[in-house]
Amino acid sequence: MIKFSSHSGINTLKVSQELDISLDEAWDFFSNPKNLSEITPSDMGFNITSEIPNQMYIGQIVSYRVAPILGINLNWVTEITHINNKMFFVDEQRFGPYKMWHHEHLFLQKGDKVEMTDKVSFKVPFGLLGRIMTPIVVLPQLKKIFNYRYKLLEQKFNNG
Repeated sequence: MIKFSSHSGINTLKVSQELDISLDEAWDFFSNPKNLSEITPSDMGFNITSEIPNQMYIGQIVSYRVAPILGINLNWVTEITHINNKMFFVDEQRFGPYKMWHHEHLFLQKGDKVEMTDKVSFKVPFGLLGRIMTPIVVLPQLKKIFNYRYKLLEQKFNNG
C-alpha cells in the first residue's frame, strides 16, 4: 500500500489505489483543493486560508493552516507547478514545514476503474536532527495521513 524509499537525502512516499470511478470523476475530485480537508484527518486542523477558484491552474498558490505534530499550527504554502489534464498535476511547497516537498498526483484509466497514485518526494529541515526524526516522527505521521486517505477513499468510491 504505502512504500517509502530514500535517495540522496530525499525521502519518497508512494501510494497507489484503484477507485471505482471514471477518470472525469477522479480528476474533478482530486484536482479541487477544496476537497483536501475531506481527505485529511480532522485532528490535523487542516484549513485552507487562500481563495480557491473553481478550476486549478499552473502557478496557483494555495495556503493552509495545519497542525501536523503536537497540535502546533503552521502555515503551509504550495504552488501548482504542472498540470496535464486528467493525467497528473504537481504541487510543490513554497513555504512550510519541509525543506522540500514535491507531490505528484497521477491518474491512469484501468478498464472501468482509475488508478490514482500519490508520489511525494520530500526533504526535512534541521540536518542531522531532521534525519533522525524522519523515521520517528515524520514517516509515521505521513503514513497515518495516507492510511486515513486510503480508507476514506475506499468508503467513498469503492463502497468499502
